[in-house]
Amino acid sequence: MSTALEAVPYDTTLARLRRRPPSRNRGAIVRHAVIILFMAIILLPLAWVLIMSVKSLPDAMTGAFWPTQFDFTHYGYVLHNIATLPINLFNSIYVTTSTVIITSICAVLAGYALVHLRPRGGGVLVAILLMSLYFPVRVVSLIAVYQIQNFLGLINSTSGLILPYVTLNLAISVLIMRSMFQLVPRELIEAATIDGAGPWRTLWMVGLPMVRNGLVVIFIVNFVTAWGEYLLCMTLTNDQVRRTMPVVLASVEGGLGEWSWPNLAAVYVIVVAPAVIAFCFAQKLFFKGLNEGALKG
Repeated sequence: MSTALEAVPYDTTLARLRRRPPSRNRGAIVRHAVIILFMAIILLPLAWVLIMSVKSLPDAMTGAFWPTQFDFTHYGYVLHNIATLPINLFNSIYVTTSTVIITSICAVLAGYALVHLRPRGGGVLVAILLMSLYFPVRVVSLIAVYQIQNFLGLINSTSGLILPYVTLNLAISVLIMRSMFQLVPRELIEAATIDGAGPWRTLWMVGLPMVRNGLVVIFIVNFVTAWGEYLLCMTLTNDQVRRTMPVVLASVEGGLGEWSWPNLAAVYVIVVAPAVIAFCFAQKLFFKGLNEGALKG
C-alpha cells in the first residue's frame, strides 16, 4: 500500500513534464543560439588572425582558413625588422601598469570617502561624474589635453601618457568603487572605529577585503582601455621609440611586399595577447564583481 502511495508523486511529475509546453525549450534554444552567435563573432576573427600569423606566404595568398604548412618565423621577422618593438612593448606594459595602479588607488579612496566619510558636496561630485560619462571627453578635450601636456613639458614623453590615461576611466572607476563600498555594512565600519581604528586602517583592514572583486573589475576595465589606447598616444608622442604597441600596429602596412599579411598578423597577436591572457585569468573574479553589484547605480 505504501509503495503505491509513494509512486503517485513520481507519476504525477512525469505527467506534468509531458504536458509542459515546448515553448520553454524553444526559448532556451534561441537564447543559446544568440550567445553562440555573438561568441563566434568575437572569437572567429581572433582565431583567423592567430592562424594567419603561422601560415606560410603561399597559404596566406590562397585564402584558405587552415594552412597546409605552418611557419612560425613571422614572429622572429617582426622582432628583427621593427627595431623598436621590444621598447614599444615595454612602453605599453609600463604605461598600462602605472595607469591601472594610479586609477585604482584614486577610485578606492574616492569611493570609500563618498560612502563612509560623507564629505560635503559628495552628491554634487557624483552627479558630475555621472554627467561626464555622457560626453565624448577623449575627442572633445584632445586639444586641451595637448595644451596642458605642452605646458608641463610632457609632449613626446612616455611617462607623460600616464596622467591622460588615468582620466579615461577615472569617473567610471570611482562610481564602481562607490557602489561596491555601499555593499559594505556600515556597522562594520562603525565597529572598527569604536575599536580605535582610524580611517586608513579601517579602509585597509575592513573595506578592501570586502571589495576585492570590485577591484578586479576596475583592474580589467582600465587595463584593456590603457593597453589599446591609440588616439592620445598618437597625438602626444612623435618618436616611434616613445610610443606604445597600438600605434606601432597602426603604422605597419600589410600587402604583397615586405609586410605580408602573416607578418602583420604576428604583430597583431603580440599586441592583443596580453589583454586576452589577463582577462582569461581574471574572468571569474570579474564577473563575480559584476554580480555583486559593481555596476549598480
